[in-house]
Amino acid sequence: MKRVIPFSPPDIDERDVDGVVEVLKSGWITTGPKTKEFEKQLSRYCQTKSAVALSSATAGLFLILKMFGVKKGDEVITTPYTFVATSNVILNCDATPVFVDINREDFNLNYDKLEKSITEKTKAVISVDYGGWPVDYERIGDIIASKKGLFRPSKGTLQEFIDAPLFISDAAHSFGASYKGKKVGSGADFTVFSFHAVKNLTTAEGGGVTFSDVGSLSFQDIYKKFMLYSLHGQNKDALEKYKNNSWRYDIELAGYKFNMTDILASLGLTQLARYDGEILPKREKIFSLYKKYLSKSDKIILPEFDNEIITGSKHLFPIRLRNYNETKRDELMKKLLEEGISSNVHFIPIPMFSLYKSLGYDIEKYPESYRKYENLISLPMYSKLIDEDVEYICSTILRCC
Repeated sequence: MKRVIPFSPPDIDERDVDGVVEVLKSGWITTGPKTKEFEKQLSRYCQTKSAVALSSATAGLFLILKMFGVKKGDEVITTPYTFVATSNVILNCDATPVFVDINREDFNLNYDKLEKSITEKTKAVISVDYGGWPVDYERIGDIIASKKGLFRPSKGTLQEFIDAPLFISDAAHSFGASYKGKKVGSGADFTVFSFHAVKNLTTAEGGGVTFSDVGSLSFQDIYKKFMLYSLHGQNKDALEKYKNNSWRYDIELAGYKFNMTDILASLGLTQLARYDGEILPKREKIFSLYKKYLSKSDKIILPEFDNEIITGSKHLFPIRLRNYNETKRDELMKKLLEEGISSNVHFIPIPMFSLYKSLGYDIEKYPESYRKYENLISLPMYSKLIDEDVEYICSTILRCC
């Protein structure tokens, strides 16, 4: 029988199933006690003062920008080497994405180019922890702080409570990663995680934002803003109405519908309970096996991102093929699929998409992003991948490339 190895199925066990069933039987399935508990556990895990659970990481990125009044005429700096959600949220605020190319040695944004790109129009910087490997948070924070003299807050917005552009970390890939010995989550003003089905920790769909005080804004005030913006501007959620036996509420602003449900949060809680002890160690082992087998070929460039400062979450295992272009890469991916092996590419650089081309972006201005993209393949990477399948994937690659 032909082997079939998917790319990234979720790690769901009976504890996860039991947790969801418990919520389904409880009679409370929307935002409620499980969601609030998940937020507390996220904050504790990331060593921040607060956290908010939302319907997606995209919702988190978007709400931060909206809460701080980012609008037309403003600029937000980010990397072109990310999933398009990172920059789409900027467009959805009518602001302008400013792309900074990535480093030659890794996939994270180039710090020297970042420093040169901050202007009076810059309202935020969104870094991306590619594949689960953190950026240098302190360096980015120092760069942003060094440019605070350029910052011009928009009147009547939360920007008046900060003295420099916001530092937002798109940490969709890096839940559980470490920076200078601490879990990712507290290195930026806001850190945004994804709990989508393919992520290391999943709630099926969902996301979370961790934060403490930002500028002169307290974490309590920020949390209240998230609650307003994520649930149509209501000053009470369903749980609060129920607890206080009070149906009356007010609408304070034109918000959105981005809340997480207790069904999703219950899955997040059981996943989190076994994350450091089970899920991450399994991914570490798989990562090590890939390196052991694939290091036999000088045609393959392996990821070597862990160092004395960072430890990645091992969300992706991206390899690059020497002297390969897009066509040869795609041919190899087709061969792998014929052998039952699913693979992917992380990512198509954003300036290559039709929408962004129509807005005037050109991939030729981001040569390092294209150089990485054209010969990259992401291999299956999930905690239930067995050793024999890793060996089969590697032997097939070595035979075919």
